[in-house]
Amino acid sequence: MTFLSILCALLIEQLKPLRADNPIYTEIKALAVRMEGWFNAGQARHGQRGWIFMMLALMVPTILIYWLCIKIGPIAAFAWNVCIVYLTLGFRHYSHFFTSIQLALNAGDDATARNLLAEWTRQDTAGMEVAEISRIAVEKALISTHRNVFGVFFWFLMPLGPACAVMYRVAEYLARAWNDPNRVGSEMFGQFSARAFYFIDWIPVRLTAVAFAIVGNFEDAIYAWRNFAGNWKDEAIGIILSSGGGAMGFRLGTPLENATDILPVDAAIVDSIAVEADSAPGDEPSIRALQSTVGLVWRALLLWMLLLLLLSIAVWLG
Repeated sequence: MTFLSILCALLIEQLKPLRADNPIYTEIKALAVRMEGWFNAGQARHGQRGWIFMMLALMVPTILIYWLCIKIGPIAAFAWNVCIVYLTLGFRHYSHFFTSIQLALNAGDDATARNLLAEWTRQDTAGMEVAEISRIAVEKALISTHRNVFGVFFWFLMPLGPACAVMYRVAEYLARAWNDPNRVGSEMFGQFSARAFYFIDWIPVRLTAVAFAIVGNFEDAIYAWRNFAGNWKDEAIGIILSSGGGAMGFRLGTPLENATDILPVDAAIVDSIAVEADSAPGDEPSIRALQSTVGLVWRALLLWMLLLLLLSIAVWLG
């Protein structure tokens, strides 16, 4: 049932993509804002309480409805699984940005590509060259694919599948929303949400890196993962970008900038990091990197689906 639920949800999303500003997401975001307003008193423990209450408010109804559907029959449980996977997946939330940027760059329309990238990433893209536009688009696509697809797959396989999928997506959102640097007074409040998502995402992010390595250049992906992932301030992002870039033969990210954010600013350290960054395997990203990313993501998705199919067959035969 797990494999069929994910397959049906993916097919439905391809035919009818769920908008990122749909009413359900809007209500969840509004609930997160209310939770922060109720619990945020400037201490880390308040963020912990707010996070727990947020999860209970969304996971408990999901579990209860799931158990009720099981009592009704397998068709009802299957329908609920498909609904939850469809709501928690985000494969098409960003793909139109990526595709439009790719088409614009292929047509030589750098200005349109910059505008699309700015709308997608919410950062200043003025004056960016084609190589930098390509790099940032590829990085955003790899990270979004992991957090909107592969991470959901992993947690949906857990015993309380629908509730765990909801937990992952909500935890990912809270880790971003409650640690937004532009929001004053949320520094302490967002600490627990960031730490909780780190542990929730610990296994999925490594499975995604392994999948990239298997369907891409395995040797370079593993080498980049082992030697360069630690240069990023965010460990999970470092693992995804280093393994994904190595699998495709491109150098992704800006490890020098990320490393100097967390290390003492010492000339010798900066020079050593620069040498290490230059020694990373692969070429600088170009327009070709966008097409390589599409192939890598689809191959990784097919690998996940194949493994789910084999697991489902094993459970059925057992």
